[in-house]
Amino acid sequence: MTPTPIPEDHEHDPFMRQALEQAAFCEPVQTAFCVGCVLVARFPDSEPIVLSKGFSRELPGNTHAEANALAKFESLTSLQLQSLVSPWPLEAVPVVEDLLPLVDVYTTLEPCSVRTSGLSACADALIRARIRRCIIGVQEPDDFVKCEGAQKMKDAGIEVIWYGGLEKECLDAARRGHHA
Repeated sequence: MTPTPIPEDHEHDPFMRQALEQAAFCEPVQTAFCVGCVLVARFPDSEPIVLSKGFSRELPGNTHAEANALAKFESLTSLQLQSLVSPWPLEAVPVVEDLLPLVDVYTTLEPCSVRTSGLSACADALIRARIRRCIIGVQEPDDFVKCEGAQKMKDAGIEVIWYGGLEKECLDAARRGHHA
């Protein structure tokens, strides 16, 4: 199924551009894409808050952008969370697990549904995290595997938004360093 992107939207544009900036930090390799990811919390009556950012191969172990952004977010202490979200809008002390259902994931490339390395797929990690929705810059091309990450997330109840307006930039970033 070919996704139908939504038109470029002021709500999503700044965060997708930040994800593209993250992708630019990625060391290109022939056997993988360069991807950027930003985790954003949306509280009622509040401006969106960037919680974490990540890019492919940022952390050791052939890691992907979404997994890295999640790992960095999940490592935050309650005190660090409170400093990110100030003033804290909820009564309880902040806990990562309580925030995840408020999180929007902005990723330049569709989260993977299978890893040739045998590591856990990003779509599975996002499903386990119980994120609210995933905003995707461009569908993963079939260069390495057939990706069904967006469908997998939809089937799990995560809202998937295909972001329109930056597809070329996202695909160019993903394939940076690949020979034609």
